[in-house]
Amino acid sequence: MPPRPQEVVERNPPWKPLQVLVVQDHIMLGSAIARVLEVEPDLVVIGIARSGSEAAVLASRANPSVALLDFHLPDMTGPAAATMLRAGTPDVAIVFHSAEDSETALLDAIDAGASAYLTKSLSTADQIVRAVRQAGRGEVLIPAPLFAKAIARQRSALDRQEERDRLAADFTAREMEVLNLLAEGLDTIDMSDRLSIAPHTVEWHVRHLIEKLKVHSKLQAVIAAARLGLIDLGEE
Repeated sequence: MPPRPQEVVERNPPWKPLQVLVVQDHIMLGSAIARVLEVEPDLVVIGIARSGSEAAVLASRANPSVALLDFHLPDMTGPAAATMLRAGTPDVAIVFHSAEDSETALLDAIDAGASAYLTKSLSTADQIVRAVRQAGRGEVLIPAPLFAKAIARQRSALDRQEERDRLAADFTAREMEVLNLLAEGLDTIDMSDRLSIAPHTVEWHVRHLIEKLKVHSKLQAVIAAARLGLIDLGEE
């Protein structure tokens, strides 16, 4: 006897389950999250990755609808992993689930295209399920003020890039040499010896650097150049 129409509908639901990729370096936590998600009839976990590179491989094979990412992974940050995943699978929605609760982390996540950001200490199983489901539907669960802040930060970064490009094109090779020597802490005489030019020529280049960077001292010139990414002060 053929199945009744109602039975056909039950076995072949009109909705397509969301394919979810869990990216979590703690395997026990990743497995626990997967079990929570798989209870839901509209969610299917296609794999658990323990690193960003492993996530990229799984995503290329299964084309997930949603990736549930930790912020810190063994081989890269969560935002870097999100950027890589979206490059290979542009339609994947990104949900972060992390112990990191700083505003900087949240803004980095937004920059990487996050649809939602959940903190491990505050989110419940129901909230995880709801966030994954809503992100898979194309909804964004980031508060508007934080979105505005992220946009402002991106705009500021773009302005810095434009300023950096303008200055890089404006600075001569000798001025860049002097700028890097200033960053090393050399005085006029030491720079004169290093570059084999007269001290007054060094000072002439320094004055030009200060004018172009729109600052008032050598120290301010070094700080401004570092902020713009023109020089690397390095860290010990």
